[in-house]
Amino acid sequence: MPGELVADRYELEQLVGSGGMSSVYRAHDRVLERDVALKVLHERLNSQQDVVDRFGREAKLVAGLSHQNIVAVIDRGDHDGRPFIVFEFIPGENVKQLVSRTGPLPIERALELAIEIARGLSFAHQKGFVHRDVKPQNVLLNGKGEAKVTDFGIARPLESQGDETATGTVLGTCDYISPEQAQGRRVDEQTDVYSLGIVLYELLTGEVPFAGDNFVAVAMQHINSPPPPVSLKRPEVPRRVEQAVERALAKNPAGRFPSMAAFCAELEACLADLRTSETTGATGVLRVVKADRSHPARFAGARQRRWLLVGVTVIAAGAATALVLALTRGSPGNGVAGGGGGGSTPIRLKAVRSYDPYGNNHIENPRLVPNATDGNPSTYWSTEQYYDRVLGKPGVGIVLDAGSARKVHTITVLSATPGYTAVIQAGNNEAGPFADDSSSQVGRRSTTFRLNGMQARYYLIWITDLGNRESVLVNEVTAT
Repeated sequence: MPGELVADRYELEQLVGSGGMSSVYRAHDRVLERDVALKVLHERLNSQQDVVDRFGREAKLVAGLSHQNIVAVIDRGDHDGRPFIVFEFIPGENVKQLVSRTGPLPIERALELAIEIARGLSFAHQKGFVHRDVKPQNVLLNGKGEAKVTDFGIARPLESQGDETATGTVLGTCDYISPEQAQGRRVDEQTDVYSLGIVLYELLTGEVPFAGDNFVAVAMQHINSPPPPVSLKRPEVPRRVEQAVERALAKNPAGRFPSMAAFCAELEACLADLRTSETTGATGVLRVVKADRSHPARFAGARQRRWLLVGVTVIAAGAATALVLALTRGSPGNGVAGGGGGGSTPIRLKAVRSYDPYGNNHIENPRLVPNATDGNPSTYWSTEQYYDRVLGKPGVGIVLDAGSARKVHTITVLSATPGYTAVIQAGNNEAGPFADDSSSQVGRRSTTFRLNGMQARYYLIWITDLGNRESVLVNEVTAT
């Protein structure tokens, strides 16, 4: 209780946090005249030797991790039969409280914090330990705003993880748990890479990528579902930053950064790029454009203008002005949304099925198909996850119904996963066969396919290459 003296040295002052295993108090060290954080095991767990051993193991582990981005252990002991650990006291809030208070962080600040967390975790990995419970609640901010990783309560040596990672045993927090943790499989440093990727996603967007009513619902999404792209929630995030998050969140650990140090190095490069763009004025230009997701046309237009202006910022001022004027007028075949020319009439398309004749039609996310034509570009249909980023077959796609046989002039695809390769095919049966009705194009965020004029009822977006991604998203499809 507050006021109690522990080990004739530490006077408990205030309860600052409590979890399933222990409580943490702010305490005053009477010997060294300083504030400390004292973590004490719950009395009801004293009889569970495995829990007591884990608690003691945390103290020994963290005592050997002396790093500016890891909360330091000062002392450990036993008081009236209850083990305790004494840590340096960090007077600030944790990162979860910061995001709850402010919402999404400035991009530069989000990267700075992620880099500091990555440095601390990389040091732990180099010492042979994986954290296994990386989350913003376990990152404290000191008086200078620096990140310090804490709570190594379920950390384990990389080379020997014992019964706590036996098949079927799940440890971790569901919002940040990796697919392999959710499946009770062995973990390594790629597990911490994934969890830090989720933390960075939250720092940038203000929310975690997956939500559900219970642990299982969220865990299954970590295993099976692609996260909504960062750019859907925050379009001004640079593409390189978004790609770093995507790579960290690969379902297959082999698709992630090979180490926490590699993830940290990429984040440092992203931060350097961002600061360079701020020096040249690019960041200021980006902030002028705000996407309105409530209306598909305005959303597509905002995305179009944003990407054009990004290119403009690296060109001399006079040439840049001319380029903006030329591009914003629109020109045939420029690969961006904007209609099919004077007199074009919109055609209402309805997404009716996924199409995977060379694989299994039941696993190309059929339940997400209606999202591709629901008028809301923040929803999407997605291919399944291809962990090696290779289709391994001629193609996969989504079928669109024009309502009756007719000639379609253009089909415009909004996608948050540019870089894929696709062609539009046409046919008179939703199950095929289909024939090419456009040239093949590398997809951008907004891509207009100009069709050759076949008369058909059904049109297929036939994706032939993933563009070095695990999946491709189709957010919205329109036609003229």
